[in-house]
Amino acid sequence: MTLLLVVVVPVVLLALGAAFTYLYAWTIERRFPPTGWFVEVDGCRLHYREEGPNEEPARGTVVLLHGASSNLVESMLGLGGSLSQSYRVLAFDRPGHGWSERKPGLSEAEPARQAVLIAGALRQLGVRNAVIVGHSWSGTIIPHLALDHADVTGAILVLSGITSPWPGGYIGWYRRLIASRAGWLFMRTLAVPVLLMLRPSMKRKTFRPQAAPRGIVTEGFIPLAFRPRTYEANMQDFAAMYDAVLRQSMRYREIRLPVTVVAGDRDEIVWTDLHSVSFAREVPGAELILMPGIGHMPQYADQETVLAAIAALAERVAPARIGVD
Repeated sequence: MTLLLVVVVPVVLLALGAAFTYLYAWTIERRFPPTGWFVEVDGCRLHYREEGPNEEPARGTVVLLHGASSNLVESMLGLGGSLSQSYRVLAFDRPGHGWSERKPGLSEAEPARQAVLIAGALRQLGVRNAVIVGHSWSGTIIPHLALDHADVTGAILVLSGITSPWPGGYIGWYRRLIASRAGWLFMRTLAVPVLLMLRPSMKRKTFRPQAAPRGIVTEGFIPLAFRPRTYEANMQDFAAMYDAVLRQSMRYREIRLPVTVVAGDRDEIVWTDLHSVSFAREVPGAELILMPGIGHMPQYADQETVLAAIAALAERVAPARIGVD
């Protein structure tokens, strides 16, 4: 009898988890449909949204890349809506997130690979000399846009971004787990129910010490991140992150475009001293803006300061933009 329970109970739990996960994903995809357009790059459809001023000519182009467990709708809530009054704003769902596609395999999570796809989309959309803003995990991507895709990039702003290796950060065991059959099964059975229980505490920590804006989960389409394939992409991003920043950090001194780094000194998600301060120190001429008393989401805690930093970068790019028009 005991042996039977040991076999049957896990099977029942996995079956129930799989059924719940499928129904949850089905419901979420109908509640939070795409809000923009699609562009195909290297066999992947990338979802993007574009907004701009209605009457005055745009003062430049700003590209927004979101962090982990997020999407372009949240980017537009945090910054895009305000920026679009003066700039052409393009917000993307990163590959594998929101409504953007990603090919299978850990190599597709590499920041350099994601930069290739984003840059390819920007070329198709006629973008040149854009100010590219990368929040949190996207801090790993935008250095590649500055280094390897300067035809579309005029300047970068790292917002509470992950940029640097950290002591004890190597997680080879985690990479193996994510790439394993057990990892695949977990993502499609038990991961989503567990994550939904943890979501309230995750939200509080993300915004702390500030309070999360009311309705941010629904208004920001955050539940899209808890579909199996999307959450798997999220976990692959984290599995690839440490090795990627270890390699790319050796190239930061080669960046020659205008760079601004913005971060709160109370960030509990991405350590400011380790990432933002170190990155600003490595990049020649980078400007560092530290925001006292603010956590991981400066775009909500003090939007005016972040908008002013983006506008200052856009003004620095303006002479180059005028020169090519």
